[in-house]
Amino acid sequence: RGRRRGPGAASSAEAARMDPQQRLLAEVAWEAIENAGIAADRLAGTNTGVFAGIYNTDYAWLQHDAKAVDDVYSAIGSGTSIAANRLSYLLDLRGPSVAIDTTCSSSLVATHLAMASLERRESDTALVCGINLTISPAIARSVCSVIPMAADGRCKPFDSRADGIVRGEACVALVLKRLADVRAGL
Repeated sequence: RGRRRGPGAASSAEAARMDPQQRLLAEVAWEAIENAGIAADRLAGTNTGVFAGIYNTDYAWLQHDAKAVDDVYSAIGSGTSIAANRLSYLLDLRGPSVAIDTTCSSSLVATHLAMASLERRESDTALVCGINLTISPAIARSVCSVIPMAADGRCKPFDSRADGIVRGEACVALVLKRLADVRAGL
């Protein structure tokens, strides 16, 4: 027990090597818990699941290029699979802890899996997060060499005027519970 929890719980060495996506996820998840009116320490030890949609690996590429991959903090701090587990560890959550990468639909799939976990009673509360940051222009250049970018910067899915993709950045976190539990004050 004696672990520090919350967004500032990483050591300075770990924080320096951590993918900015993981840091931002921790901050936004903390805010979502606060905005839900839940004291984060009340979630410690509970059957709360974490479902994190995360796609981009720009930071890992930058770490590799900087020859900084030979320490444990770079290895752990760059893995997208660690994003959900870091939140579970920081908050001492005991439910499922899953990082989801389905490219553009990662956050939607994370939400679906969280809702299914609540329905199956694997989780009593679910923290759903999604993040995509463009940290390095190299990935964007690679993507654009194969997939055209929309000339007007607007995404038009399923439209005859669709002329390419639009890359975006975002970070979001939601706290989900079963409606019956909310109504019962659980």
